[in-house]
Amino acid sequence: MKSFLSKMVLGLSVMTLWGGPAWAEARIATVDLKKIFENYWKRKEAATALEDRKTEEQKDLKSLAGEFDKANEEYQKLRSEANNQAVSSEERDKSNKAAEEKYKQLKNINDDLATAKRGALERLDAQSKRLSETIIGEIRTVLNAKAKAAGYTLVLDTSVWAVGATPVVLYNNNENDLTTAVLEQLNAAAPADTSKPEEKKEEKKGDQKKGEKK
Repeated sequence: MKSFLSKMVLGLSVMTLWGGPAWAEARIATVDLKKIFENYWKRKEAATALEDRKTEEQKDLKSLAGEFDKANEEYQKLRSEANNQAVSSEERDKSNKAAEEKYKQLKNINDDLATAKRGALERLDAQSKRLSETIIGEIRTVLNAKAKAAGYTLVLDTSVWAVGATPVVLYNNNENDLTTAVLEQLNAAAPADTSKPEEKKEEKKGDQKKGEKK
């Protein structure tokens, strides 16, 4: 924390010393990137696509898990027969050999299941990153256009926190905040049957108030 604050103080000192008039002419805007990301209608589509992919992956894993359970049941049965003193030693030896073969099969299935789980997690993670990068890219395109059109030279993200739970933007009067404008433009292209997240919240609050009055 001390290191972070020291760097911040140093940075502010540098900005003060660096071309005072030039810095004074800089126009700064703010934006809540987290709010935009969470309320952008395409994020919901991305979340649905990711959930569908997760369901498909789980189907494949469930199939392998079923094979493992069946093989394990057969293995336990063979082990029980191999230890059954009521049958001949020949029969016990036969069951024991069969159990050893079944164990090898069981281990292979377990290895395949572990590999499949890792692969599923990697694919889901990769898809999640791709979707997030695409959405962030679209948000930045709109944000950059609005910032340039308004003549801003710098836009700060008020949702960012530094290590140690310290907000990067310590004060903001929201006078030059672009969050609403960017979000409205992004959601203007939402399909007719897609309710915007913020509208859903307002509808929910309205329904709750009506319920309270009753």
